[in-house]
Amino acid sequence: MKTAAPTALPKTYADLVALQVPRPIHDRTAYDNAVEIVHTLAGFKLNRDQDDYLQLMAKLVEDYEHETLPEPAPAAGIETLKFLLAENDLTADDLGRILGVNRSIAYRILKGARNLTAAHIKKLSARFAVSADLLLA
Repeated sequence: MKTAAPTALPKTYADLVALQVPRPIHDRTAYDNAVEIVHTLAGFKLNRDQDDYLQLMAKLVEDYEHETLPEPAPAAGIETLKFLLAENDLTADDLGRILGVNRSIAYRILKGARNLTAAHIKKLSARFAVSADLLLA
């Protein structure tokens, strides 16, 4: 099913339901259709009916994913750190500055040759506003 551009989507809840009736999702086709609607509506200024419909469709998608998709394995602390650095366009040199260590130590941490200390984890947790648990190995 191909959905319309957000500006061309129905404005009333009844008209949105006519586009796709919100029902529990039981198969991949229904899931794909619901995801397409969620992606079409998400991120745009919506009226109350459109927002209510989006919330319901997103909940149906979330329920289906929770029931059918395996839980992702937690990332190792070093992988989380690499991800945070990449997302913030930071290098190993920047990591050294954040941790207050020389760059060779930062490089060894990223290669797994040296572990993060409790002080490092505290600094990284504060810098990236994430739980310290994400940085534990």
